[in-house]
Amino acid sequence: MTDSVLHVEVSRGVATLTLDSPANRNALSRAMRARLREALSAALADDAVRVVVLDHTGRVFCSGMDLSEAAGGAAEDQGVNEFPDLLATLWHSPKPVLAAVRGPARAGGVGLLAACDVVVAGTSATFGFAEVRIGVVPAVISAVCRPRMHANAVHRLMLTGEVFDAATARDAGLVDLAVADDEVTATVQAQVTALAAGAPAALAETKRLLRSGTDLDFAPLLETSARFFASAEGQEGIAAFREKRPASWVPQG
Repeated sequence: MTDSVLHVEVSRGVATLTLDSPANRNALSRAMRARLREALSAALADDAVRVVVLDHTGRVFCSGMDLSEAAGGAAEDQGVNEFPDLLATLWHSPKPVLAAVRGPARAGGVGLLAACDVVVAGTSATFGFAEVRIGVVPAVISAVCRPRMHANAVHRLMLTGEVFDAATARDAGLVDLAVADDEVTATVQAQVTALAAGAPAALAETKRLLRSGTDLDFAPLLETSARFFASAEGQEGIAAFREKRPASWVPQG
């Protein structure tokens, strides 16, 4: 199945969902969020699918929320009402989900891969929690990033908003396997083969056990996210990002 933002292929027990919107750096637009949720639901309902792989076209894995849809601050434009459902679907999926990251991931894009079970990243992959630099808060994605990442690393990286490479992401717990770019495909396939060797019900129960005790309470996180998107700082930061200029709070000179 193909459309303007997502390509879905099911072959030999593997559903590969490929983000295919390079024009906006595979941003999590309304269309992308809707198609991802639809494709994930279909893959999880298909008994023939054993493993799900999240991949991408173009040089960027996912740039996060589509900020062209976020101006004005309305919650429905920010995606904060539906993005948590997408993350929860990935996090609680009874079928293993792998992410193949071959380029930059930012903000919500980092949350997307953090919700997966196994993340394979090439040397061209970079990561960053850019939220604070545009006046918003990485509230929603913290629900999946904090359980995965080492506490001191996620603390520093979310506060600084700095860009970090695949080796740093691996050391921080965000990435499982950091390999050369030309080894990503083979590494993902090896992980798929290993996962498919497990019995479906046993895999699902093992994942449930591993995820137990992880509280994905999005309600307070949604309130925080919506409040900062709608704030004067948030709207100034989004405008500055779109206009490719420093935000008003950045020291000049």
